[in-house]
Amino acid sequence: MAELVAVVAVARNGVIGANNGLPWRVSSDLKRFKSLTMGKPLILGRRTFTSLPQALPGRRIVVVTRDADFSSSDALVAYSPAEALRIARDVARDMGTDEVIIGGGSEIFRALLDETRRIELTEIALDTRGDAFFPEIDRAQWREVARENPTRGPRDEADFAFVTLERRRN
Repeated sequence: MAELVAVVAVARNGVIGANNGLPWRVSSDLKRFKSLTMGKPLILGRRTFTSLPQALPGRRIVVVTRDADFSSSDALVAYSPAEALRIARDVARDMGTDEVIIGGGSEIFRALLDETRRIELTEIALDTRGDAFFPEIDRAQWREVARENPTRGPRDEADFAFVTLERRRN
């Protein structure tokens, strides 16, 4: 069964979004998001999906929505996080991958956190205003297995670190 992986950028104060967008410009994080999600099913909430400037090639998107009238030629539609996970795991099998990615927003991260086995976290070195937050995680349930502190690039407006957290096995 495909492992569930959250891929998220989080400011120091827990913000992941503002006004249905990112409250920072960190091109290096967007490149990492692309590399971590390419060739995999990606679960997104409807607001996150509709905020994208374009379809994400190379990924199969499963959109979670309560809107029975929502449809998209660029995504599969699910009406609950649990249904999205079932669909995405079937898609992962068909794509030949052992990972399903959660890409947000905050409600989707929160709903699927108990099922999540790994978090690919970009720590953004900012305190910023926002209206979407990553759920609190119990650090005793997670262990940091990797950390990179890349040099800030010319299209990065903040310092950042790439961190991999794995859920501790009981």
